Amino acid sequence: MSWTHATLLALLAVLLALLCECHAGESGTEVFVFVSHLHADCSLKRIFMKEADASNFFRKRSRRGVKSQDEINIEQRQVLAADERKREFHEEKRNEFESSAEEDHDEQNERTRESTEQWREFHYDGMNPPHEYNRHSI
Repeated sequence: MSWTHATLLALLAVLLALLCECHAGESGTEVFVFVSHLHADCSLKRIFMKEADASNFFRKRSRRGVKSQDEINIEQRQVLAADERKREFHEEKRNEFESSAEEDHDEQNERTRESTEQWREFHYDGMNPPHEYNRHSI
């Protein structure tokens, strides 16, 4: 078990030495940074730029930075698409509710009609014709 600890410690020391050497030599060389930029066609444009330019890019696009018209248009399209999805969802829910309410209403009418018919049959005395034939014509 001790040899694994020693090996890991040696590898960590080598890695640390390499990192320190890389950072010390960076002052004279250019470092390129990978930046993703939102484009007008809703795709991400990937750009490699110098580290100084990238820091300026991110400094310009701080929280208070002014957005470009393309970014504003993209955000507006996303908001409109979300609103459309929300409207469709609520419309679907309303249609489901209306159809279930109509079914419940129809069932209630059918139960009322059946109970009324049963009441008429039970209370029919045989003297007058049944209710169906005793209607006044309008």
